[in-house]
Amino acid sequence: MTAPSGPGARVVDFEAYVAERRPALLRWARAVAGDPHTAEDLLQASLVRVLPRWDSIREGAAADAYVRRTITRQYVSWRRQPWRRDELPSAVLPDRVGASDPDPDPGTGGVWGLVLMLPPQQRATVALRFYEQLSVAETAEVLGCSTGTVKSNTSRGLAALRRLAADTALAG
Repeated sequence: MTAPSGPGARVVDFEAYVAERRPALLRWARAVAGDPHTAEDLLQASLVRVLPRWDSIREGAAADAYVRRTITRQYVSWRRQPWRRDELPSAVLPDRVGASDPDPDPGTGGVWGLVLMLPPQQRATVALRFYEQLSVAETAEVLGCSTGTVKSNTSRGLAALRRLAADTALAG
């Protein structure tokens, strides 16, 4: 029996890939975006962009790299849009102007909470290198930059994490 072919088979194959890889892709989107709500939107928008090109990239590792790169580029594109720059995600909306800030999300404590404080490019680099355990070359491919940029962003990101951890320890 041969595998089904045609546009319908492409969609079924894509749906199977998304069903299997969604948790990992959502973790990546969260690492890039910094909050779960934007990550959901980011993943959805990125998957919409990937589907038309699915026939040429559906191999396992190539698909993951392509989708992660699409997520990262989509996020950068969103951040460049003037109407998105002023958005500040919030789990709780204040009742009135000047109300105190809502409690931080308890799921973002520890090291992950510190990683979320990094600038987007450093956060993406650190997440790919240490959370996804990609090599410098693989990280450069996903982010669409040079290996030197990955190395410098990793170095700066780790230095910032050390400072943040020390500040947190002193404050606690």
